[in-house]
Amino acid sequence: MTADRHGFLDALRPGHRDRLLALSYEVSYPAGTRIFEEDGVADRFWIIRSGLVALDVHVPGRREAVVETLGDGDLLGWSWLFEPYRWHLGALTRGIVLASEFDAQRVRDACQEEPAFGLAVTNCVAQVIARRLKATRTRLLDLYGLPGDGGAR
Repeated sequence: MTADRHGFLDALRPGHRDRLLALSYEVSYPAGTRIFEEDGVADRFWIIRSGLVALDVHVPGRREAVVETLGDGDLLGWSWLFEPYRWHLGALTRGIVLASEFDAQRVRDACQEEPAFGLAVTNCVAQVIARRLKATRTRLLDLYGLPGDGGAR
């Protein structure tokens, strides 16, 4: 099972899922809440239970550009796993959002304590990154591909 089709938690074995969830607490955000800013410290992450969150990038002289919208079951934030632990994008709620929030240091510590758990979490995060990179590539090809090139590279 992959992290993108059935939700991040569903991609983990039950024991690893339970261990991860034991490190979480439930939070809610009202519509229009900026959860994190691009280049801010990535010290937490979330698994969205309900609602939508827009991932955006700062464009100088313009409004933030939305690059993806996340919803139920999606992982919000992966920069917490990789140094220098800074957000690559910003995140803004598109309505009321309920989520499981995780303290990044506690999860990284748990990953160090139990290598099998750490590998499972890292693999699931890597699947999310790979899916999002593929989706971004597709969007870029749609935006900037030459008309009538037939997808030639």
